[in-house]
Amino acid sequence: MQVKASIKNFRVTPRKAREIADFVRGKDLNKALVELKFVNKKAASGLGDLLLSAKANAENNFSLDSKNLFIESIFVEDGKALKRHRAGSNGRALPFKRRLSHVYLTLASKEEQAVDKKEN
Repeated sequence: MQVKASIKNFRVTPRKAREIADFVRGKDLNKALVELKFVNKKAASGLGDLLLSAKANAENNFSLDSKNLFIESIFVEDGKALKRHRAGSNGRALPFKRRLSHVYLTLASKEEQAVDKKEN
């Protein structure tokens, strides 16, 4: 069984969010949650909330045990970029972009992975 969750328009640049996503990819759900508490990055708290949301989806909607879940896939895509201006010299305005991210997460159960491998 796969459980999916996502964050749209996450106010962290995709490059910084990918760094944290790569850190937790493939780990057990509970282990990843504990490790994210000690990561000193802004994206870590948002991805921790995403993991908690996916965990709640798995327990309430699919009646899965959170001890058997692991992060099957997590990826970050570019969202829209907010166009802003910063004051420059000689009264000019210098443009810059505030980048947003879309994060997609899929959890899977270890038990079903083992059953699928035995059948093949």
